[in-house]
Amino acid sequence: MAQAPDYSFELAAHARGLIRIAGVDEVGRGPLCGPVTAAAVVLDPARIPQGLNDSKKLSARRRAELVAEITASADWCVAHASVEEIDSLNILQASHLAMCRAIAGLQGAPDHVLVDGNRIPRDLSLSAEALVKGDARSVSIAAASILAKEARDALMVDLAQQYPGYGWEKNAGYPTKDHLQALLDLGVTPVHRRSFKPVHNILCQAKSVSA
Repeated sequence: MAQAPDYSFELAAHARGLIRIAGVDEVGRGPLCGPVTAAAVVLDPARIPQGLNDSKKLSARRRAELVAEITASADWCVAHASVEEIDSLNILQASHLAMCRAIAGLQGAPDHVLVDGNRIPRDLSLSAEALVKGDARSVSIAAASILAKEARDALMVDLAQQYPGYGWEKNAGYPTKDHLQALLDLGVTPVHRRSFKPVHNILCQAKSVSA
């Protein structure tokens, strides 16, 4: 059985005199539409919710339960980078922008940040370390992954009502077979990422047909 995330990275930071430790994660790099979403969480060491894990390993019901526990006991913030920012910056830099916004939105500035992935955002001036697969290793990052996923999924359900037919309430904007077919049948919406290849190719085809 895979090991669950724990508080060891946070404890190691505490041992170095760092008190407020934030976990940061993002969701939504892969979809063809919608923003990329990040969350930052500073857990209360005395009130860490039980069962924190990588959001992808949890049921929707369990994630919803944990969202309620995290938001009631921790300092947290969810932030986004828009489709326009994704297209102008690239998805990696937009992800880092969303992370920095989430960290900046915390009620108190953290002393140290645990960042999911292998890169620290270049505009992050705080003490930080990158943890590959951090959402499966650190409970603070796991908490952030849960908040980010739930927030973005809810946003995509709202967008699905504005732009029906693409299945975003089920696929969250990822390039599923149904989503790709809807792109061909219904066209590109204002919330599609034009820099992403499947969307870009359809726009190029449309231009060549109309030329």
